Amino acid sequence: SGIKGWVAEKMMHYAGAATRSPDRITLLRDTDKDGVADLQTVLVDQLHSPFGMAFVGDHLYVANADALVRFPYTLGETRVRAESETVAPLPGGTLNHHWTKNLLASPDGSALYVAVGSNSNIGENGLDNEFQRAAILRIDPETGATRIFASGLRNPVGMAWQPDTGALWTVVNERDELGDQLVPDYLTEVEDGGFYGWPYSYWGQYVDTRVTPQRPALVATARAPDYALGAHTASLGLAFYDHDALPTLEGAAIIGQHGSWNRSQPTGYKVLAVRFENGQPVGEPQDVLTGFLNADEQAQGRPVGVAVNQAGALLVAD
Repeated sequence: SGIKGWVAEKMMHYAGAATRSPDRITLLRDTDKDGVADLQTVLVDQLHSPFGMAFVGDHLYVANADALVRFPYTLGETRVRAESETVAPLPGGTLNHHWTKNLLASPDGSALYVAVGSNSNIGENGLDNEFQRAAILRIDPETGATRIFASGLRNPVGMAWQPDTGALWTVVNERDELGDQLVPDYLTEVEDGGFYGWPYSYWGQYVDTRVTPQRPALVATARAPDYALGAHTASLGLAFYDHDALPTLEGAAIIGQHGSWNRSQPTGYKVLAVRFENGQPVGEPQDVLTGFLNADEQAQGRPVGVAVNQAGALLVAD
């Protein structure tokens, strides 16, 4: 609200961030395997800003902006007509600052992981509004039982299992208003019970003096991220390339960078790859897909989700 809110809204329009959700999931199917989706149909509608999806057993799970729901589903169906069943509530409400709720199933389908962003930049809306936020939640799909798997992650979005180690990794959007070069968004392994600093500190134990009161004992436990992706890149999508069709990408983490409104010179707006060796990121990132900014640095598109299909093609949601 106020002057700050007005400026933020104008900047978001400039960056291409002001859009409304169609509240549906669209099915895209390449029936003749020519690399083009020749079937496009509404799979599920009447949702509430859906973002994450997972198919487990005989159910399609969908992470709405305020709840994890599921539908009975059989692979091959082109329309889901059953009513949704709520599995567990998710942090939402009138104030829903980082609204996206991404979703990832454990490899055996016994647990669901939901990434939930903070309800503020640095807790300025009160920590009562941050319940189960800035965290990755672990949810039992059968009972809905929910616990915080890892916390202090300001806005985690993309999640993926590292194929060599089986560890959970995520990309996180860090805090704003500390200038163009702070704080780096990052790629990191997510430890069960791990704390990653927000809102009290960043990049481990660098204290954010804007946040009061501080919690030094908690900050002392903050885990530093594994790999910096640049400040205000809005890194949102994550997938590990586990195919040999594109040899230069084999084993790499593929990251969709949406680009942030909170920077005087745009950065991100690309898809990049980070090489892994022995289960850890190494070397400089490699550009995979660019050209989302024109010569005047206006956004022509903003990549978000990334996925690898069965043929080894990289799919990018823009």
